Amino acid sequence: MSWQPSNDPVLGDPMSCDALDLVIVPRTRDLGDGFEVRRALPHGRRQMVGPFIFFDHFGPVQFVSGKGMDVRPHPHIGLATVTYLFDGSIMHRDSEGNVQEIAPGAMNLMTAGRGIAHSERTPDAQRASGQKMLGLQSWIALPEGSEEIDPSFQHYAAGDLPMISERDFTARVIAGSAFGIASPVKMVSPWFYTEVTAAAGAIVPLDPDHEERAIYVVDGEVEIAKERYEGPRLLIFRPGDRITVRALKATRMMFLGGDALEGPRHIWWNFVSSSKERIEQAKQDWKTGRFAAVPQEHEFIPLPE
Repeated sequence: MSWQPSNDPVLGDPMSCDALDLVIVPRTRDLGDGFEVRRALPHGRRQMVGPFIFFDHFGPVQFVSGKGMDVRPHPHIGLATVTYLFDGSIMHRDSEGNVQEIAPGAMNLMTAGRGIAHSERTPDAQRASGQKMLGLQSWIALPEGSEEIDPSFQHYAAGDLPMISERDFTARVIAGSAFGIASPVKMVSPWFYTEVTAAAGAIVPLDPDHEERAIYVVDGEVEIAKERYEGPRLLIFRPGDRITVRALKATRMMFLGGDALEGPRHIWWNFVSSSKERIEQAKQDWKTGRFAAVPQEHEFIPLPE
């Protein structure tokens, strides 16, 4: 998805839970046709959680027949994108020739590395019938030594990702490891991403072993150390503390984080890099048509001026 400038998310509730480092209430931006995006990262006081440098929550939106999402081809460098859906479908096409319909519960990891272009559109069948859409898109900043790796795309259907089912919650491990199980997704740095669906009253532990951790409450409400947090909220925790989450109502949340990178990153439009000069080069490469084209696409998003 193409990054569009918006106001920083705002700080959330007062923090009386000692394990909490920051609570972020995502800012909402309307992209048209009732399509709303809530942005939690980057934030003025926190650029990343582990390598997660961008976190967008889009929808829910109901597209009527004939309408849909149309994100024209645009470029990325220095990152990997994760598109994860709860409702709806997206057709992914990229300059490496990958074409994949993205469905709810599937893992779709596009690693840009030295450079890739892609588009995201509503598939033809769903455009004709109309569809509801709800999902998340995250950017994973690559380690400095891997920023220029070859671009690639990984897809795992929902049924190919490991899950645990407890009495009152389920967890799908999208990337990395959690709850004693590991995703098959290949990564270039340690990070994790897990969808947790909890019934009212469920108690869910957050693994203390990861260096940086957060919980994004998509919808519902949770209690942590006797403090209540309603979705949507990004709750960022201090390292090492054992965290127990109690769902106060039916709740959907994402556990995420990983090892901190070796330093901050520069972000401009859809480009992420440890080097300002590399971003300047990427600007010129897109402006002058040096990125490979996306097959079956005949338009593109121009470089912002």
